[in-house]
Amino acid sequence: MQDEDRTTAIASAIVVASGVLWGIYWLPIREIEAAGLPGAWGTLAAVAAAAAALAPFAILRRRALARTNRWGLFYVALGGASFVLYSVGFIYGRVAIIILLFYLTPVWSVLIGRYVLGWRSTAARTAAIGLGLVGLVVMLGADGQTPLPRNVGEWLALAAGLLWSIASTGIRLKSDLDVVVTSFVFALGGCAGALIVAIGLASLAAPSLATHAATAAPALAPLPAIAWSLVAGLGWWGANTAMLLWATARLEPAKVGILLMSEVVVGALSGAFIAGEALSALEWGGGVLVLGAALLEIRGGRRKPA
Repeated sequence: MQDEDRTTAIASAIVVASGVLWGIYWLPIREIEAAGLPGAWGTLAAVAAAAAALAPFAILRRRALARTNRWGLFYVALGGASFVLYSVGFIYGRVAIIILLFYLTPVWSVLIGRYVLGWRSTAARTAAIGLGLVGLVVMLGADGQTPLPRNVGEWLALAAGLLWSIASTGIRLKSDLDVVVTSFVFALGGCAGALIVAIGLASLAAPSLATHAATAAPALAPLPAIAWSLVAGLGWWGANTAMLLWATARLEPAKVGILLMSEVVVGALSGAFIAGEALSALEWGGGVLVLGAALLEIRGGRRKPA
């Protein structure tokens, strides 16, 4: 029992630490952009570094990879693509808003489970949908405008949460990969997603839409760009993702969801004090409602779906 308690404590600490790290993930991403790799190109460099680092380990497990469920592979790759949208969102939007929009994931997950998969919803989960949507309206309509995303970053974050809810549901149902191979496929999906987003945003001249961008794109500084890409790729997409997956397999989903909310706290504080991106009272209020929806969904998810 002591070994089990120790494992639980270590896994819990890893989840909290992972949330803290994801809360400051925007820092290396913006440093990559400042080094001359704008938008999704910087994220592509990061996920490519992670995929290259994980490739040798995936090759050693190629037989297991060949036998795995193809839909499982698809959903893991889709998860990587969803995190790319989240990552790129930090370039074009405010940190706290991007994180909170992504945290609407529980709302989309409940709707998918109820209306696509036919799972019964608890009262708490039904309430989570309403609370999350109200929070979304309050947060996006805080300045009296129509409550819709205001820039590319916010649209990407909203889409990222929706895609992640689809991917995580599919992973839960179809994936049987181990941690290392999952991380590799996740990174490959991120590479594909980043390439598509980079090409798409290039046609929109997206850098002009960034809330913090200079009027002219910075010249490429190869050494800083490579260094920060390795930091983001190996640190977040590689090691942090693998450790989180290991810890998640050893904890109750409800506990993981609660502990990961350290990401929201750290992200909001770091965005405010480092990037100077303060939120209004109404935006904070909407964010609190979104977090309340996540907590309700976690509580409602303690029961297994029918």
